[in-house]
Amino acid sequence: MTAVALEQPGWTLPEMARRNWRAWAVVALMAALFVAAAIAVVVQTHTPRIQLVEPGGPNSLESVRAAVPQTSATQLRQLAPTSAMAINAEIPVSNLANPPARPFILGSSSMADRLRSLDCLTAAIYYEAARESTDGQRAVAQVILNRARHPAYPATVCGVVFEGSRRYTGCQFSFTCDGSLRRGPVASFWERARRVAQEALNGYVHAPVGWATHYHANYVVPYWASSLVKSATIGAHIFYRWRGGWGRPPAFLARRYAGVEPAIAWRGGFGQPIRTEAELAAETPRDAAAAAAAAAAAGTLPGGGSVDSFQRAVLRRYEPLQRESANAVIEERAKADPAMTRSQRWALTGSNGEGAQQAPLGRRSGAEPPRELDGVRYRWDPAPATNRSGGNGGGDGETNASSTEAVTETR
Repeated sequence: MTAVALEQPGWTLPEMARRNWRAWAVVALMAALFVAAAIAVVVQTHTPRIQLVEPGGPNSLESVRAAVPQTSATQLRQLAPTSAMAINAEIPVSNLANPPARPFILGSSSMADRLRSLDCLTAAIYYEAARESTDGQRAVAQVILNRARHPAYPATVCGVVFEGSRRYTGCQFSFTCDGSLRRGPVASFWERARRVAQEALNGYVHAPVGWATHYHANYVVPYWASSLVKSATIGAHIFYRWRGGWGRPPAFLARRYAGVEPAIAWRGGFGQPIRTEAELAAETPRDAAAAAAAAAAAGTLPGGGSVDSFQRAVLRRYEPLQRESANAVIEERAKADPAMTRSQRWALTGSNGEGAQQAPLGRRSGAEPPRELDGVRYRWDPAPATNRSGGNGGGDGETNASSTEAVTETR
């Protein structure tokens, strides 16, 4: 064995490369692939993911940001809930790819910013979906976190939730501008929403939502619903994403979460925003008069005047309805209800629908002709007049109402 080893010639580096060129080729290829991957990562990190078109174009960032107020929670069509649900059901869910979002990362945020983001996200989940299932609440949280990473919206959780909350119209989430915040939350529901918010901020991704940035309840139809892509239906909410490239994953990689949350004192609501001169001029005289009367009544009526559910002064006016008008309304309602029986119609309108009218209730001075209702013939026979005190004579000539007897005749 030793003799064989001694007989091996000494190999130089060129000789080794010549004899093992295949192995060296594999090593060189792997090194080249590693360098190419490193360069791609560096270029991708420092290059914007979205190539924007000319400013003001249909797909520019400016156009998308301008469209955000038009997709607010207040832009609703006036429809009955049943009609809205039928219309929403007819809109199909898109069959295009709907990849899940990336986990949300708070990064190096301070403890104060983390608590603020948790507080704002919990409020959104509670006031928007307190009675939804856990998946329904997770879906709402996912939309908010998706917006925080989209260039068309604020780069913070609280900024997204309360965007437009101080305007009369244009709030992105209805609970921030409709007075809901003036109602204190229920502790058990709040804690449930807080747990869902904590999971989402810790990186939980609700995959069915994908990169959706919009949603609404299934019993309303917003004007903007037809301009977006319907992505999913979860619980009582329908979810949408932007059309084109702004609704695809690369759009959400162009900007990172800011990490510094604004301090928003949202508890108790924000009150009514101050109206501009243009808004005041646009009010009708009747609205202005009603507002002035309500303000005046607030200081003169007992207890500070009449208030609505948001503790705002209002003036309630009650106008008496004329008998003819009331009967007409009831009659129209009776005609529109095919399930109403003749007895119910008689009780409401005083008519059996065939021309017969009820006689006024009370005393009768003499015999009345027989009346007929539902196949039963009624004949009223007044009893002899008696003294109100029950004596024999000395009566005042009036018939005691309690002495009238009703006699029926059946065919």
